[in-house]
Amino acid sequence: MGKIVYLMGKSSTGKDTIYKELIKGDAVALKAIVPYTTRPIRGGESEGVEYHFTDEAGYEDLSSCGKIVEERSYHTFHGLWRYFTVDDGQIRLDEESYLTIGTLEGYENMKAYFGADKMLPVMIDLDGGLRLQRALDREREQEHPKYEELCRRFLADSEDFAPDKMERAGIDRAFYNDDLPRCLDEIVRYIKENI
Repeated sequence: MGKIVYLMGKSSTGKDTIYKELIKGDAVALKAIVPYTTRPIRGGESEGVEYHFTDEAGYEDLSSCGKIVEERSYHTFHGLWRYFTVDDGQIRLDEESYLTIGTLEGYENMKAYFGADKMLPVMIDLDGGLRLQRALDREREQEHPKYEELCRRFLADSEDFAPDKMERAGIDRAFYNDDLPRCLDEIVRYIKENI
C-alpha cells in the first residue's frame, strides 16, 4: 500500500526545489499529485507540471461534482486565488506512493480524506531572513513582480504555521533547508524509513 508524502512549509523555504529533486525518482519512487489553482501561471511554470491552472468556473464545476479533496483560498492583492487537490483519478494508493506540496491546513484535510496512516508529512523550515531574500529574488525575476502579494504571503505564514497548529496536526519534525544536499539526504532517509 502506498503513502502520500506531503511537503509543506512557509513560503520560500525551498519546497519547489526539494519537490523537483524528489520527483526525479533517483532515490525514492514517488509519483506526482498535481494540484489545481486559479492563480495566474508564473514564468517558468507549465500546465500539468506544478499545477493544473483553471479559473473560478473550472473550480465551481469540480466543486459541484464533489471532486475537491482539500482546498485553500487566499484573498490576495490581485483577487481570490484558490489552491486545491482534486479526486480526478490520479491518486491510486493501492498501487503507488505519491508526492505533493501544500499547507498545514491542506495536510490535515488530506489526512482526514485518505487517513493518517496514508500520509507522511515533510515540513521544510528556514530562517525568516533567508526566506524573505529568496522570495524577493524570485519575484524580481517575474515579468510583472507582485511584491504586495509576496509580503502578504510572508506575513500570513506566521499564522498558518503557528506552533499550536503544528502540534495539533502532529508535526513534530522539520527539515532545515540551509544546505540543499544535506536537507535532501535527510528527507530521503526519512521517506525510506517510513514507506
